[in-house]
Order: sequence, then structure tokens, then C-alpha cells
Amino acid sequence: MQCPRCLNTDEEYFYRGSRGWYCRRCIPFGRVMLEEDGEPAALSLPAEGSEEYTLSYPLTKQQKEISEQCAQLIETTDVLLHCVCGAGKTELVIASIAGMLEKGKKVCFAIPRRQVVLELRERLAGYFPNAKVVAVCGGHTEVTDGDLIVATTHQLYRYFGAFDLLILDEPDAFPFRGNPVLHGIAETCRRGHMIALSATPDQELLKRVRNGTMACLKLNQRPHGHPLPVPRIRIVPSVFMFIPLLLWLRSHSGRPCMVFVPSVAKAERLGILLGLLSDCAVCTGRSENRDELIAAFRQGKYNVLVCTTVMERGMTIPGVQVCVFEADSRIFDEASLVQMAGRAGRTLSHPDGDVLFLCRHRSGKAEQCAVSLQEANACAA
Repeated sequence: MQCPRCLNTDEEYFYRGSRGWYCRRCIPFGRVMLEEDGEPAALSLPAEGSEEYTLSYPLTKQQKEISEQCAQLIETTDVLLHCVCGAGKTELVIASIAGMLEKGKKVCFAIPRRQVVLELRERLAGYFPNAKVVAVCGGHTEVTDGDLIVATTHQLYRYFGAFDLLILDEPDAFPFRGNPVLHGIAETCRRGHMIALSATPDQELLKRVRNGTMACLKLNQRPHGHPLPVPRIRIVPSVFMFIPLLLWLRSHSGRPCMVFVPSVAKAERLGILLGLLSDCAVCTGRSENRDELIAAFRQGKYNVLVCTTVMERGMTIPGVQVCVFEADSRIFDEASLVQMAGRAGRTLSHPDGDVLFLCRHRSGKAEQCAVSLQEANACAA
């Protein structure tokens, strides 16, 4: 037996009810009977002219080469775009999207996090002015069909066998990473190939590249050509760690600063302390007003944003400086540290940034993060 939706084959998850066998591993997404033949989701064809697009900035020579290679490769195989944070991964797949829309094929841009879905929908709607671009995520499920669909990975269960091209952004991120149900649903929602976008691909993706079932295109440089900010690592006893943080914030007075911490509790405590000295907001997985907090931070109403890893990906704040508090915490892995450091220096107007890792002990993960970014800069030179 195999679940037609999540591809589960573990017998322990199968149960026979009054209507027949079904899989309990993916039951939160609704019951699917194994005896039923899966019918592809009924979606409309892309509108004529929906493939026409205009980018907000011209691609660099390297970006253009990778964009063209990706559009060609995706016709015959899955593709991994292994690009550094801020390299313009979204812009690299625009030509591939346009090629599919021109042929009347369905495309989905899937992202693990709701926040990024809403932002990307606006961005893609600007690139494709003649296309109906819809966001499908928590709180936005009234309209589920359009010329181009942007959805959280949790919403892909709606689209069995629907997509000729699935673009999977940050497949190494929570909650997609290590989630066999979401992995299975991502496989069964597509009838064509997939483009995976990641600055920190996991071993599963790299294994596919090594065994030849996925092509890999790499880009180690951001569009502005400046090197990636490499974190400075300071080892400070935990009892004194607040002091270098204050000095660092003072040195960047007037600039937006993101302070990453390993837990919600520490974010809340640190937010209270910093709030006594500056305009500070706290953004975590428990923040119900996350959208409003991010918008206020962008607008300069807060100059410090204390946050957990919920903010480590997909966010571009012009001129932001980054500090990781207790960067040696077991909560952070090398990929998390790379992503957090990657928030700095992303925009053309602010191509440089400062990244500080405050550690209680020497950390191999923090050191390897710095080495990885240095190597990327060397490859781009």
C-alpha cells in the first residue's frame, strides 16, 4: 500500500474504516482513500499574455546566464539553484515561470513560511502585470486558483497532480525540512519538474545532485557585486554578554538592527531590557501581530528588532545590521547562522553590513559559518 497523497508506505499508518483504507500520517489534511483514483486538481489555464514580465532591475551577466540555463534544464530535469543569500534567486526563475505560462502550463511557487508568501505575491504581481497572482496561505484561502500560485508548503495538498512546474523555496527550512508528509505532498502536487532554491541545501538535495537526478547551478555573488558580510565572532561569558550587545547597538545608532536569539523566552526578556533604552520590538513565532511589527520595523518606527529564527529567511530590510545573541546555542545550526548573517548587505542601496556573533564558548558552527561565507566570497572574486 502507498498513500496517493503523502507517498507513505509504512503499514502502521494505514487504517481500514467503513469506506476502505486510508493513511493516518497525512490525516490532518483530510482523509484520502487508497482505493480512490486520484484526480488532478481542476485549475484554469493561464490567461493569454500572462507570461509577459518586467524585472525591477536588469540581471547581471552571471544571473542572466544562470536564468537561461535554468529555463533550459527545467524542461528535462529537476534543478537546484544553490545561491548565496541575497543573490536574487526569485529573479533567476522568472524566465522559467514565463516559459511555462507561455505554453499554458501551471506554475506554483511554494514557500515554507506564510510571511514570505504574502511578500512574494506582491513582488511577482509587479513582475507579471498581466497575470493573476494569488497567495494561498493561512487566512488567504478564499481564492486558490490563478495564473501563478504562491502558496505555503502546507497548502500544496489542495493541488494533487496540478503543477507542471513547482518552485520550492528554501526546502531546507522549517517546517518543510525533515517533514516526510510535506515532502510527499510536494511530490504528488506536481506532474512536471521542480526547481529548488536554497543558500544552504541539505544533504538530501545534495545527494540528488550527486546521483544525477537533479542539476545544480551555483551563484556565489549578489547583484551589487559586494562581498558577503562575514560575521565577527566574540566569546563573552553569558553574564557579561549584554554589555557588548549594547556597545554594538550604540555603534549602529540610527540604523535598523536585528538581534537574533535562540528562544522565545530570551527574546521577550531581552526585548524588555532593550526597550528601556531604545525603540525595540520583539518578533517570534508567538507574535500574533507579526505582519504589523515587520511593517513598523521597515518604516523605522523601531530601530531594534529582537527575533527568533522565524525571521532568519526571506526578509530584506535595507541597511539592517545583524547580531546573533548566544550564537553557540544548540538551537542554531550552520545553515541558520548563514541565513541570519545573510540578512545584512542585501540591497543595492546598502550593499554592506555588520554581522556580530556573540558566543559563550568557542563554536565550531559559528566558525564554519564564517569560513563558508569567506569561501563564497573567494569563489565570486
